[in-house]
Order: sequence, then structure tokens, then C-alpha cells
Amino acid sequence: MPQLKRELGLFDITLAGVAVILGAGIYALVGVAAGNAGNAVWISFVISAIVAMFTALSYAELSAMFKGDSGEYDYVKSAMGNKFGFVIALSMIFGTIISSAAVALGFAGYFTRFFPIPIVVAALGLIGLMTLLNVTGIKETKYYNAVSTVLEMLGLIIIIVAGFMYSKPGTNYFEMPNGFSGVVSSAALVFFAYLGFEGIVKLREETRNPTKNIPLGMLLALAISTVLYVMVSYAAVGVLGWQDLSASNAPLASVAAMAFGGTAFLILGIIALFSTSNTVLMTMVAASRQLYGMAEEKSMPKLFSKVGRTGTPYVAIFVTGIIAVIFSLMGDLELVANLTNLFLFLAFVAVNLSLIILRYTHSFIHRPFKCPLNAGKFNLVALMGVLTSLGMICVILTNLL
Repeated sequence: MPQLKRELGLFDITLAGVAVILGAGIYALVGVAAGNAGNAVWISFVISAIVAMFTALSYAELSAMFKGDSGEYDYVKSAMGNKFGFVIALSMIFGTIISSAAVALGFAGYFTRFFPIPIVVAALGLIGLMTLLNVTGIKETKYYNAVSTVLEMLGLIIIIVAGFMYSKPGTNYFEMPNGFSGVVSSAALVFFAYLGFEGIVKLREETRNPTKNIPLGMLLALAISTVLYVMVSYAAVGVLGWQDLSASNAPLASVAAMAFGGTAFLILGIIALFSTSNTVLMTMVAASRQLYGMAEEKSMPKLFSKVGRTGTPYVAIFVTGIIAVIFSLMGDLELVANLTNLFLFLAFVAVNLSLIILRYTHSFIHRPFKCPLNAGKFNLVALMGVLTSLGMICVILTNLL
């Protein structure tokens, strides 16, 4: 039976994490977030980064303990049993797939500034193309990811430079039109921008030396992305102001246009198309590999474990694409992003709880990476991961209701 190919090293894993994280939030959601947080939107990204780091450290320890691509299913099953593990894995899969639909809508916001077609049509077209690329092979996916990531980081550098050169004098970077509650509300939304760090664990079977490279690549990707997020959001409100930023469906391209003129809008718009499309691709890769991994463990229909001649789980990939299409039909970026976060925060609560439980029930398992801040066997970082994830769930429910 064909097997997945081990093509990815530490650089590739870190790049994959940075790519899937960056494309979603800064290019697609920074404008929506600024509408709630005002010029203090950069604080929202800091809050979300702290919440993400708690859970990322738990993932780092757990991913070094368990083999396979099933990710959360393996962790929660071992700690709480098969049924709960299955429910959480489904929550994670749906959340990941919905996130690809949300980013596809972000892509469409930029695309429709160049081509006058309906946003939903542009999103559907992108999902179809990225599904085909995903099926083609992990090596081709890696190359597209590498090119797109270089471009998207170039775009962010342009915005940071614009901030240094053209920020409006006297800008109040702590302006909060909706108070600190607005900043926290935006933090719950832009946590979507950090999604991707957890998807790296699903690439274990395609990674060389995964016990070392998966945890390290995940933490490096999150750290790099956080620095860029804070700098870019700070620069964006400095150049454009939160009102104009929130009114644009191509926010960073609008910042570039304000600083450097219409040509810069075109350049940033094209970069944003690569960035958001790449995020759609990498989230679909993560979701399809988790379906594959669960099928390999006989927790999903065996059909999902079928691997084609290109070395990719083609059935799982096509099912992922179909579900993403369904959610993209909603057409509302903020709503779809909040739904994504709701599913994933539920999973993150379970993952952090699993680490706490496994420290006692599976203390005999070798841990090549161990989460810091421990009181005996009890891990304080995982506890903070549970509490902050529950807090974010409450904020999201308030936003949705």
C-alpha cells in the first residue's frame, strides 16, 4: 500500500507553520478586528499570542509523545477515552476545514477588487484549485507554500516600512472606541489568525525526525508570526487609522496605497492573493491528514486512508474540499471565523486537559519535549491553556449571540 513521503525538514515545517498562520489573520482579518479594537488592535494580537502559546506548548509535548497524524484524537483518546477523543477530533477537523472557508472569503475580498465577480464565486473557485493542488502531491504543495510564504512576508515588510515612513503624527495607538472589552472581543476573533500551529502535528508522517522538528517548528512559527502580526497591525493603524482600515475589504492593500500609491495597492493585492490561497491550501492539507490518520487507526471509514499514486490521501482531500465549499457559501468572513474559533477552542480545552491527565496516567512515556512550569507532575501552562480557552469561548458566544 502506498505510504506518505517524508519530505519535510525543520525549515519546511517552520515555513509551513508561518505560512498558514500569516495568511489568515493579517491579510484577511485585520480590518474586521480594527473595527472592534480601534487603533489598539495590536494589543488584540498580543493577547491572542499569549493564549496560543499556552496551547502550543501543550501540543509540543504531546506531539513528541505520540506517533501518527491523528493529532488531537490520539491525545484525548489516551487521556479520556475513545468516544471523547472522537468528538474532539471531529471538532478539530470541522474547525480546520471551516477556517479554510473563512480564508477563502478573505481571498475573495482581495480578488473581487480586481475582478468584479461575486465574493462567494471567487471563494469557491479558490477551494477547487487548492483541492487539486493538495491531491497533486506534498512536494508540489511544499513548493507552492515556499513561494507564497516568501511573497507574503515581503508584503508584510512593505507594510512595516510604510508604518515607519508614513504613520500619521500623533496617532493614539491605545485608542479603544469600544473600550478594553472591544480589544478582548477582537482578540477572540483574531485568534483565528494564529490557527495553523496545531496543524503542524498532522504532518508527522511526512516529516524527517518528527520528534524534534515538529515541536520546535511549531514554536518557531508561532514566535515569528507574533512579532510580524504586532508590527504590521501597529503600522496599519498608523498609516490608515482604524476607521478606514475596518471599512476596506482589502485592508493591507489599502494601507500600501495610502503610503505608496495605486501601484502598491496592486502589488499588495497580488501578494495577498498568494498568501490567503496558501493558507487555504495548508489548512486543507492539515484537515485531510487528520482524516487519513484517524482512518489508519480505524476510527474513520477506511476509505479516508486511501493513498493515490501521488502519495496523498485523495479521498480525505476531496471530502475536505466539499465541506469547505459548504461553509464558504455563508459569505460572511467574521461569522465563519468565529465559528472556526468556537470549534477549535473546544478542542484546545480538551488538549490542555489531556496533557494534565497524561502526566499522571502515562508518566512512563518518554517525553523528548516537556512543557515548562511544573508543580510536581502538574503543569501550570496547560492549566492556563484550559482557562484562557474557556474564556475565549465565552467571548465568542457573546459575539455570536
